[in-house]
Amino acid sequence: MSEPTVFEICAGAGGQAIGLEAAGFRPVAAVEIDTHACLTLRANRPEWRVIQSDIREVSGRDFRGVDLLAGGVPCPPFSIAGKQLGSHDERDLFPEALRLIEEAQPSALILENVPGFASARFESYRRTLLRKLTRLGYEADWRILNAASFGVPQLRPRFVLVALLPKYASYFEWPIPMPTLLTVAEAVGDLMGSRGWKGIRWWRRTATGIAPTIVGGSKKHGGPDLGPTRARHQWAALGVDGLGIAGDPPGPDFPADKRPRLTVRMVARIQGFPDSWQFSGGKTAAYRQVGNAFPPPVASAVASAVRNALAVKGVGNRFRQAPLFESLECAT
Repeated sequence: MSEPTVFEICAGAGGQAIGLEAAGFRPVAAVEIDTHACLTLRANRPEWRVIQSDIREVSGRDFRGVDLLAGGVPCPPFSIAGKQLGSHDERDLFPEALRLIEEAQPSALILENVPGFASARFESYRRTLLRKLTRLGYEADWRILNAASFGVPQLRPRFVLVALLPKYASYFEWPIPMPTLLTVAEAVGDLMGSRGWKGIRWWRRTATGIAPTIVGGSKKHGGPDLGPTRARHQWAALGVDGLGIAGDPPGPDFPADKRPRLTVRMVARIQGFPDSWQFSGGKTAAYRQVGNAFPPPVASAVASAVRNALAVKGVGNRFRQAPLFESLECAT
């Protein structure tokens, strides 16, 4: 049987796309509005059909019959700091996602968002969303999945909704968390010590926990850093200066007792990207692409579970997932 197909919306710089690819899905198109992210997708996968567009301008009828529709709709309306949604909040793209689902009629859906979407504040909105999916013929379920449970050295909870047509839904099983956590030192220690920094042994002994949530930051405010004050304190406890992003790892002249900054490549590893994935634009643009991404190992775990459910009824072949960091070429 042929590979199952996926139509991805709000694709960003490819975090979810890498995971979908690792799970065996063949992309028919990836829609993204940001220029740098589109350049990143095209540079890494020139054979993919990348559509630079607002999803409001895209017709799902062009992709009718695709096996999976996946995407991470913009999260600002559902952040903990955000206000209750109004009836016509233009930042909310779930209505557009529902329109595309109705037009494309996929066999399955994966929609992810910030964990704030699971809060009591949005209970009514979630119920309405689930009712609409039911009316469209899907059985839906959602979970909060933490990236740290799937081989990503970061405390990064995400709201993940999976919906399937009834003939597949009973075969879906949520992915099982990994029994051990990957630490920051294990993930990027080789990069941190790659230029002969004399403090690397101290740093490896210090960075033995998982990172706080990587944030992408706003295009309206300054350059890249590792988050607000609380997050920077957590980074400091791991031996990292969170006030900015470095262009290179620390060299032999960098003080052995000083906290180094992470590079974009280190942050990308902590987000679960393979080293082979290159990002378009300067340091700030690249960092924002990384920080706003759905971690590839989490996307792979969920997509593998969806593919297995579809395969029971003959869509694609049953997929047995390889170890995440091995399949994504990410050294530890």
